[in-house]
Amino acid sequence: MYKNTYPKKRFKLTIDFLQKHISTNESILDLGIVNPLTTCMITSGYNVENTKGEDLDFDTSTISNSNADVVTAFEIFEHLLSPFTVLKSIKANKLVASIPLKLWFSSAYKSKTDSRDRHFHEFEDWQFDWLLEKAGWKIIDSKKWTNPTKKIGVRPILRWFVPRYYIVYAERI
Repeated sequence: MYKNTYPKKRFKLTIDFLQKHISTNESILDLGIVNPLTTCMITSGYNVENTKGEDLDFDTSTISNSNADVVTAFEIFEHLLSPFTVLKSIKANKLVASIPLKLWFSSAYKSKTDSRDRHFHEFEDWQFDWLLEKAGWKIIDSKKWTNPTKKIGVRPILRWFVPRYYIVYAERI
């Protein structure tokens, strides 16, 4: 189904992973506002509803009131002070979530222009696994991938070999 129209490599890999585990017959609550990845999910045949931009550290009502079969959370947990609270508020029994991994050769992301676009957490894979387990989730499948850039330097070369993204499919225990 890949049409080579995805704006980013991670979008294609995310959709491939989603299609491996989630049927298009299942409704999805995607944490975060509508974004290009939401469009990719809809184009792939998924019925997706997004949260409305509320601060999920303070207001999880959209999550706890949702009747979606699946919750997706793509690169959002690193922006939350308390991802545990959000994970506990999910009523759905299926979760597909991805995070940027902590890179030993690069500091945590901090936008220079948007004070809200910062990472409070950049996890190692085992830390994210542990968080999910503690919040009542069992990881069924996972995958990592790199995020190469076309820049010159040691760090750009390392990005060709060191995984940057981690995605999991988990079910409620």
